[in-house]
Amino acid sequence: MISIQGVDFSKILTRYDIKLQNAETPEEAAKKLLPADPVFKDVAEKVLFMKFKDVGPAVQKALASKDPLDVINEGLVAGMEIVAKLYAEHVYYLPEIMMAAKTMEIGIAIAEKQVPGGRSTKGTVIMHAAEGDPHDIGKNIAAVMMRAAGYTVIDMGRDVPVKDAVAKCIEVKPLFMSGTALMTTTMSAFPAEAKLMQEAGLNTPLMGCGGAVNREFANSYDLGIYSRKAPQTPIIAQKILDGYDWKKIREEWDNIVGGN
Repeated sequence: MISIQGVDFSKILTRYDIKLQNAETPEEAAKKLLPADPVFKDVAEKVLFMKFKDVGPAVQKALASKDPLDVINEGLVAGMEIVAKLYAEHVYYLPEIMMAAKTMEIGIAIAEKQVPGGRSTKGTVIMHAAEGDPHDIGKNIAAVMMRAAGYTVIDMGRDVPVKDAVAKCIEVKPLFMSGTALMTTTMSAFPAEAKLMQEAGLNTPLMGCGGAVNREFANSYDLGIYSRKAPQTPIIAQKILDGYDWKKIREEWDNIVGGN
């Protein structure tokens, strides 16, 4: 083992996520989380392991004996929830998230056709990257997780002008609006949006996200709440759905997100 003056570089230069990957494969991690029902387990595995060519036949087979909403929630969404957990633990990364999301969407499109009146939504949210900011990877991941959790996502894309984001919020009156900023020069869009939203009479929570944003900044202006990472977004959304306003989200943030 190479060392200089008693320093063991093999310990210093080993990343946490590499240790986790070596300790537990995705298959081993998922085995403890997959549905017990073999029909739902088969569907969930197709999402978990990104088998987009196989998910259609698996869903069709499941629909022969299961309610389509259960196939969606107990199979497809359950598989995506495991993907989200593996992502949070640095076992899966962006390519796996996006491929699993595509697999889930293929399955949902098939199952939804069997739902009378279509699949209901928990609520509508607006997502965007701040004006002047071209970075949208974090937003895209959060949008996938929100759709998997049963929400309708209006994705306005990146570099969205403040006035356009606020206009859409006034039009839609969403459960909340989230903005992502990876540059300190663009995160000032959020307090500007919050000010215009309040002037329009909105009390809609404005979630600040992205590498440039921290909790202190998101809490520095009215309406502002914070999500540190994508898997926290559906958890916070559920609390808003339960009736929490932006002030209560701030007060109970630590308890809401817990170890997520």
